[in-house]
Amino acid sequence: MKITEITLNSDQFKELLKASIIELFQENREEFSKLLSEIIEDIAMERAIQEGEETETVSREAIFKIL
Repeated sequence: MKITEITLNSDQFKELLKASIIELFQENREEFSKLLSEIIEDIAMERAIQEGEETETVSREAIFKIL
């Protein structure tokens, strides 16, 4: 078995990498969509927790009155 060596300059490598990533996204669109949704949800949850830590605490009674 003969191994062939390929040499790419920086611009060629960059274009090849871009094309490969685009192809991966196109072929696995649903999986990437799910992954991005989970990432966005995690970020939103983290921000909500941080915001909650900086706000005034409320009693359990007050929450149940609202509900």
